[in-house]
Amino acid sequence: MASSQEEKGCFGNLIGRIIGTAKDAQKLGKEDPRRIVHSLKVGLAISLVSLFYYFDFSYEGFGVSAMWAVMTVVVVFEFSVGATLGKGINRAIATLLGGALGVALHRLASFAGEKIECVILGISVFLIASVATYVRFFPKVKARFDYGLLIFILTFSLISVSGYRDDEVIDMAYKRLSTILIGGAATVFICVFVCPVWAGEDFHKLTAANVDKLGIFLEGFEREYFHGSKKGSQDKTASLSQYKSVLNSKGIEDSLVNFAKWEPRHGKFRYRQPWNQYLKVGSLTRECAYKIDALNARLNSSVQAPMEARARIQELCSKMCSECSLALRELATAINTMTRPSTVDSHVVNAKTAAQKLKSCLKTKSSLWPDMDLLDVIPLLTDASLLIDIVSCTVKITDSVHELSSKSKFKAPPENKMAKQTSRERAARSTSIGSHSFTITVE
Repeated sequence: MASSQEEKGCFGNLIGRIIGTAKDAQKLGKEDPRRIVHSLKVGLAISLVSLFYYFDFSYEGFGVSAMWAVMTVVVVFEFSVGATLGKGINRAIATLLGGALGVALHRLASFAGEKIECVILGISVFLIASVATYVRFFPKVKARFDYGLLIFILTFSLISVSGYRDDEVIDMAYKRLSTILIGGAATVFICVFVCPVWAGEDFHKLTAANVDKLGIFLEGFEREYFHGSKKGSQDKTASLSQYKSVLNSKGIEDSLVNFAKWEPRHGKFRYRQPWNQYLKVGSLTRECAYKIDALNARLNSSVQAPMEARARIQELCSKMCSECSLALRELATAINTMTRPSTVDSHVVNAKTAAQKLKSCLKTKSSLWPDMDLLDVIPLLTDASLLIDIVSCTVKITDSVHELSSKSKFKAPPENKMAKQTSRERAARSTSIGSHSFTITVE
């Protein structure tokens, strides 16, 4: 009886784990349906290159080396086009260079006799492998060519120290390179032309989303700090905690920008898109996010300024929060739609003006807090100082986005297009009556 209950318990736990795994899989697919498409694309690519192994005519031509095509697909096929192209190009060039150098070294060493041949091969492998490994430590090389150097070392070592005859070494290198090129070509073709995922586009959207999260926080902070949240606790937590993902975005941004630099022109993104400027915007966004994190910590601190004290600087602080929020959210929209921001400068000017007025009030011993306890003033000064720093960060982000819009050639906003069209109409009307001694101006 006890054993049957244990079996039912084990069976129930197994069923529970299976159901939990199925729910996790469903959640992953809903979060990003591209993951499902990517899985199908990898299966399609492996199925195609496997034909070179199954068909007799291809097996007789490549032999067991046909499996290198399958291995290439498994290793090279990444989620985005940029990552796949980067790995594919690295693998192809590294295999070609490593194979050519290995064959050449094997051929030269064979002329020296069997006793000296092993010495020459050993010293050569030691030197080249050591130098290539050391080069991998260079940051710029490691970011884009680390995988290529790894494959170069592997291919060179396998071919140069092999015990085959010269003709067999060349044949092995030829088959290895051919099958890798076949696998890489199939991978790149499917990755680029079947529901492609562009790292540059993901990086572009990530930059816009991070800027927007800062604006969302400031909007919610102003309401919570001065009025108290009138919404549910879940809404409050959601609006005031979205910025935290920005704090740890550097690793993702660095990976995406490295992948984006491998990608060809696609959509609105040129081949030489100013991705480094996107990194600059991301760096300034994180700088602002750290200030916001400190401000959020003050919001949840046990030492708080009383509401009566906050009310004395509410007008200026609310102005800074609202104007910075509007500026950041407009910048996010401008990046996302690739249009030049039109009214963001006015919001920045208003925020700077409010910050200057608040600075003046804090510097002078005015009547803001003559009757307040010092312990109540200090938290208030800290909060106000952080808000002033956030205004400075907003100004930096605005300037950086303006520079990005210029380098990326963002299109003009609709109102600017109408203004340009009106200017052209005026010029046309002036030209059409140029033979007369007057000009008509159309308002």
